[in-house]
Amino acid sequence: MADNQNKKKRILGVESNIFFVGLTSFLTDTTTKMVYSILPLFLTTLGASKTEISLIEGIAESTASVLKSLSGWWSDKIGRNKPFMIIGYGITALLSPLFAFVTTPLQVLSIRFVERVGKGIRTAPRDSLVAGSSEENNNAGLNFGFHKAMDNSGAIVGPLIAFAVLAAFPGDYRRVFLFAAIPGFLGLLSIIFFVKEAKRAKSERLGKLAFRDFPKDFSLFLLIVFVFTLGNSTDALLLIKASDVGVSDAFIPIMYLVFNAVSVAFAVPLGKLSDKIGRKRIIIGGYLMFALIYFGFGKAATPFAIVVLFAFYGLYSAATDGIQKALVSDIIGKEKKGTGLGLYNAILGMTLLPASLIGGWLYDKFNNQVPFYFGSATALLSAFLMFLFYQRGKRNGSAHA
Repeated sequence: MADNQNKKKRILGVESNIFFVGLTSFLTDTTTKMVYSILPLFLTTLGASKTEISLIEGIAESTASVLKSLSGWWSDKIGRNKPFMIIGYGITALLSPLFAFVTTPLQVLSIRFVERVGKGIRTAPRDSLVAGSSEENNNAGLNFGFHKAMDNSGAIVGPLIAFAVLAAFPGDYRRVFLFAAIPGFLGLLSIIFFVKEAKRAKSERLGKLAFRDFPKDFSLFLLIVFVFTLGNSTDALLLIKASDVGVSDAFIPIMYLVFNAVSVAFAVPLGKLSDKIGRKRIIIGGYLMFALIYFGFGKAATPFAIVVLFAFYGLYSAATDGIQKALVSDIIGKEKKGTGLGLYNAILGMTLLPASLIGGWLYDKFNNQVPFYFGSATALLSAFLMFLFYQRGKRNGSAHA
């Protein structure tokens, strides 16, 4: 009987709560990637330069990232995650179709900023809920991998829908933005009606907290993430590079589809592998892969090369995004998971501003190769630092080495 009840609680090999969190992310990412896959090209029709496009993305992600740490801390404080998720996903659902009515880059920045505020509110509490649902079975790598796969499945469907709309209505970006409203609202309904709060004992709720209360390994890992992200500028530059080498506008969303299809295929297997052999080894491999991929983007001169590179970019994503969150979950205590994951996400987002400014400036000032060579160099440095971090863990007998 117990086995039957347990089976009822599992969908596609994961607990039902993890599944519906993943479904919410799938639907919401369908909306955001319908928008994001064409937004750089849409901005060029409004007269924005490469630097301005990078600045818009950097400001939107970085400023809103402060909320990732605040919402994570607050969710730990009150012992609840779902209210933050409803508010955050609700903001994205309401604002995404408004891009259809903008006429200036500044208006795009305004909507993009507020929409990313929604992401800042929901991200750390959502990751905390996933981590909290993983503790009994010690399968954080699998669960974060599944969530990443669902998230990236939306990032496949979104660009595919955008491609279909643009193929039927060439150049009609605004129509894509209007269609994007539908999956976003469905995602909001999923979080409201199907996702359950991850219960926490009062003893696991956060008391007074200072940064020194976190393990030293957490600080070291955030430093490595900062160095790596400094060279990982907005993906908008990758889409612009694709356009530069001859990929037609209608097929630009397909680049995102290729990237996310590969990421979906490998996110769960690599997540499960990280549960067995350790997160750090997988992350080191991901950083080395990124270095080669960005060097390749610098050299690329044909559409075929761009397609191949986007495919490998998806493999890098599967080897890092969810697994890095799982590593943070391993390092941080139960009562601080939301805060720790919020700080991690905040570092990612806030570093994107200088990273995007550097990338956009190098693109405008020099050529469409230099920003990718810079990213390749910082990734190599990060892989070396991650290797030293791995060795430190082995020497100290760390459980998450």
